[in-house]
Amino acid sequence: MKNELNIVGQRVARSDSLAKVTGEARYTADLKLPNMLVAKVLRSPHPHAKILKIDYSKALKVPGVKAAVSGFDSYGIKWGVFRYTQDHAMLHTDKVRYIGEDVAAVAAVDEETALEALSLIKVDYGPLPAVYDPFESMLDGAPQIHEEYKNNINIHIHIDVGEVDRAMEKAFLVREDTFKAAGEAYAMMEPYAVVAVFKNGFLDLYMPNAGPHVRAKALSNMLKLPLNRVRIRHINSGGAFGGRSEVAPGDLVASLLAIKSGRPVKLVLSREENATASRQVHDMVATIKTGMKKDGTIVAKDYKVVYDGGAYSSTGPIATSIPFYVYEECYRFPNVRYNGYRVFTNKGIRGMYGCHGRAFLAGNEAQMDLMAKQLGLDPVDVRLKNGHKPGEITATKSKITSCGLKETILEASEKTNFKRRWAKPPKRKGIGMGCVAIMCGFPMGFRSGSSAYVKINDDGQVTLVTGLVDNGQGNESMVIQVAAEVLGVPMEDINLVCADTEVTNLDPGAYSQAAAFVGANAVRVACENARKRIVAIAAEKLGIKENDVGLKDRAAYSIKHPDKKMPISWVVREAFFRGEPIVATGSFFPNIDFEREWVTRPWGQMAGTFSFGTSVAEIEIDQETGKITMPKFTSAHDCGRPINPMAVEGQMEGSIQQAGVAALIEGNLWDRGHLLNPNLLEYKVPLACDMPEMDTIIVSSRDPAGPFGAKEGGLTVRMNAYSAVACALTNATGELFSELPFTPDKVLTILERKKGVK
Repeated sequence: MKNELNIVGQRVARSDSLAKVTGEARYTADLKLPNMLVAKVLRSPHPHAKILKIDYSKALKVPGVKAAVSGFDSYGIKWGVFRYTQDHAMLHTDKVRYIGEDVAAVAAVDEETALEALSLIKVDYGPLPAVYDPFESMLDGAPQIHEEYKNNINIHIHIDVGEVDRAMEKAFLVREDTFKAAGEAYAMMEPYAVVAVFKNGFLDLYMPNAGPHVRAKALSNMLKLPLNRVRIRHINSGGAFGGRSEVAPGDLVASLLAIKSGRPVKLVLSREENATASRQVHDMVATIKTGMKKDGTIVAKDYKVVYDGGAYSSTGPIATSIPFYVYEECYRFPNVRYNGYRVFTNKGIRGMYGCHGRAFLAGNEAQMDLMAKQLGLDPVDVRLKNGHKPGEITATKSKITSCGLKETILEASEKTNFKRRWAKPPKRKGIGMGCVAIMCGFPMGFRSGSSAYVKINDDGQVTLVTGLVDNGQGNESMVIQVAAEVLGVPMEDINLVCADTEVTNLDPGAYSQAAAFVGANAVRVACENARKRIVAIAAEKLGIKENDVGLKDRAAYSIKHPDKKMPISWVVREAFFRGEPIVATGSFFPNIDFEREWVTRPWGQMAGTFSFGTSVAEIEIDQETGKITMPKFTSAHDCGRPINPMAVEGQMEGSIQQAGVAALIEGNLWDRGHLLNPNLLEYKVPLACDMPEMDTIIVSSRDPAGPFGAKEGGLTVRMNAYSAVACALTNATGELFSELPFTPDKVLTILERKKGVK
């Protein structure tokens, strides 16, 4: 089976494609349950204010209103991803900390009635001084957003390896630059939505989410319900990108309203609410200092990065760490210092994003190009010189097992004729390269590992049960491919039961770092355990040795004598008659250091393995308007052996859109805590007409721990695409572009500066 894969590695259409393109797929907003109520949320008009009184008695008198809630109806438990970041009560009784924060909610028979009731809720506020800039927020005397966090510093990550200052002094070339990036909207097609049903002491919820078991555990704690009475059901998701990764205030609001009313409750946020009241992407400022030898070897890195975290901790420790880790996993840093600060402000909550850290990543790569130019070196050679190789150890003590970084650099470079074009770019045209790594499976409690269950029915059909979620990546088809390969049956013979906490075991969820390497690995192990049972019985019945048994086309057969075979269904029936039905479980935990912690102990094996990638952007600048167009984008990605190459290519193309093209246009605009572009009229996202010609290259490094050698696919492109665009701009103009997005006004400023125009 090692050398003869029949299904894994094939280009397979996703199992959900037809339903989604025909409109038959059902989403949360589509649900219609008997006696279902509509929920609406009253939101804070203040960026920072004490809550003096909440009175919803008049709202309850409106005919058709069945329930109302505020923080005084909740259980007072504050939520946080980590024990030391539990500062978010979802519905507060003390004060509000950003415009749009959930204050109270109603459930009524229709939307019109619910809105009328909202208008009658009386809230008395005591306005407080607010702060919107993270640097101002850290100053002595700034308004305190949370009293327990001094100078509003939510998280401080400090990493210091080697002798940074001494290495900088000895470096041949030292450069320091500061880069800024506006936060981004998740902008998934489906805004936040939830349906809550409470009956006989059991709470059922339908919602798009990246980790149902995470959601269930959080709500169990907040509502003081046993975990086996909280069920997150499977339903389609209209995109995630990190925006479905955490419990949301709406989860609690809908649940409380369902409990109080005794009826199903649906809450669907508008596009504006989704932008202002749910988690979005961090604004950030990254100061990067690099020391190099004359030959381009990096000898030292010194970072100070400030993240605007908004009002609550959310995924603060992770968000403050990830940009650094994905870069040190890519390049060799013998001496490095990283100070990452996540700071509270009176703005909406910031969370994790698949393209997290664009100022940091783009800044590093653009700076590398300028230093290469100063040294008279080729940037491809500089990346190859500093890039990690298999067997090496990162600065924070992670071992690199499989690594195709070199191959991605060389293939992307050769495909685009990079060296020649970078050395002599045509006027107002440029080409740029970006590299990055991404961890596959990382230490997050039970999210570090996954388990699965499989049973073979007496007709040979297979039922596969896994907690893995599909948010559009093709995860459902992926695990079916894995199961079909191991069990020797076609994909259509497998019924997948997934993403339902009532019937599935713990799973990491659909996080980009865990789906293939962890979730699919657990499925592989479960199916291999079932396969062993099938093989043992088939060998006995066929009169052959177990190592001579193969499974293919619904049959067990002799590898040496293929005509000697029997249907798998016969094997299953034989097992049943023996009182030994063929069922099996399997689990997989990546080889990581479970003592490693984001803040207090950032050392040890970070992940089971790492994916690598290189992107090349080609851009053209309109000298009159400053508008940038992108005729072509090339990306090479080491994802191990791809389980479904077509799905990986789709993820790569989506990433080019979401990061590469988005680098030119996407960014949140703020005015004193007000989000100025909360909908898709003001917040521009890349359209089909904005897309470049795309060339995707899959590089396989065949990871020994991955399922059939697979690693994670797609995410490296989402992180290095920014860098490629930034480097292309530097190549086209000779100037460093230090602020994202790269909008025409910024481009014109640079061009005018080069002309000497003030």
